[in-house]
Amino acid sequence: MLEERARQAINKYGLIQQDERLLIGVSGGADSMALLHFLCSLRKEYNLQLVVAHVDHMFRGQQSYEDYLFVEKYCAEWGVVFAGTRIDVPAYISKTGKSSQVASREARYKFYEEVMRKYRIHKLVLAHHGDDQIETILMRLTRGASGEARAGIQMKRTFQEHEIIRPFLFADKDDIEDYCQRYGIAYRLDESNLKPVYARNRYRLQVLPFLKKENTQVHEHFQRFSEELLEDEAFLNSLANERLEALVLKKDNEVKISIRAFLQTPKPLQRRCIHLILNYLYFERQEDLSATHIESMITLFQSSHPSGEIHLPAGLKVIKSYDEGIFTFRQKDSEPYSYTIHIPGEVVLPNGRKITTSANQSVEEKSNNIFIANLEDIHLPLTVRTRNNGDRMKVKGLNGSRKVKDIFIDKKIPVTERASWPIVEDAGGEVIWIPGLSKSDKEAVKESKSFITLKYV
Repeated sequence: MLEERARQAINKYGLIQQDERLLIGVSGGADSMALLHFLCSLRKEYNLQLVVAHVDHMFRGQQSYEDYLFVEKYCAEWGVVFAGTRIDVPAYISKTGKSSQVASREARYKFYEEVMRKYRIHKLVLAHHGDDQIETILMRLTRGASGEARAGIQMKRTFQEHEIIRPFLFADKDDIEDYCQRYGIAYRLDESNLKPVYARNRYRLQVLPFLKKENTQVHEHFQRFSEELLEDEAFLNSLANERLEALVLKKDNEVKISIRAFLQTPKPLQRRCIHLILNYLYFERQEDLSATHIESMITLFQSSHPSGEIHLPAGLKVIKSYDEGIFTFRQKDSEPYSYTIHIPGEVVLPNGRKITTSANQSVEEKSNNIFIANLEDIHLPLTVRTRNNGDRMKVKGLNGSRKVKDIFIDKKIPVTERASWPIVEDAGGEVIWIPGLSKSDKEAVKESKSFITLKYV
């Protein structure tokens, strides 16, 4: 029976404790009315304080308003605090373009949070049951869900600073209807649940009857699958968290990882490392993300090509640049710049570094961060700028010139950094130095009486 299954869930998972305040989401249908009645039966035993939240989404006009009045009436009869609201979800859909399911859920859960804060309630109790679990798991698998999303509805999970519990997940619709009949509980019927226009209704009307015919207790097996999968995911995610520390090169508003280290990671942890990165970067859960996206990222990192990118929902890009995998929301390339170099003086570059200049001051250090030129070999003034298409430079020690693009490739400069990398040219338009990377044949072999020193610091 329903009450026995619910009590088993409460005891097994510690869903309800003594002296708690509970918010119950009640639509007026059989599931939520049975939940309300069941929790009322526990009030004295657990010393519970109950509050009911009801949302009229205003899809069905007077009919949905009558649902509101119905729930309000029963709360008064059973001595339960009623918190109801009417939200014009159709107008919200027109404004945002979101689907009816997403818009309704957002409106409903926002109201739940408001009520929980008002009454200082920690737990929200919802009436999802075993048949809902079957539908959810099958829908998510069909859409290509990955990770713990495949486990469907959780018995207990966090919600903002609160918690959601679902004591009916071991029961099915037949258990609920039997409970309502035994206790004479009235409830409202929502005819939209019988229309195959919604995906969930199609699973409910077409797939679920077949599964129930094969095994009347199929909901219990789906629930066990859900719990085992969540346990497996928790264990593998703990391993992925440890591994991720060795992969990450940068972590703030974007994430950079070492592709070499990533590919040395076992495949099951690769997928979960990506999930952890996405969970870190996304402010809200992205319903459009699927296992296909995860596999596309892994394929990108495995590719022999040194660069490439994938565009994910909400503007997130995954970029491969040599050994770096970059997860970023950055959309705009760096703005082009061009600054005159004064001698002596300094130029602060957009990347935060500087080029400092001095006249006739020798330095012992020799590196690509320092360029020394005799004044008779170059034309002043010098300019530091972003690259132009077709830029070439006569590389010191080589015959002929090379494309700046090829120098970037040889030095494995990430694609995302090339557009802003400084290029130094003289007044004749000749590229004489790529700071930090390469020098031209204009660098002095031996200092003359009049020379300049440039430093990239």
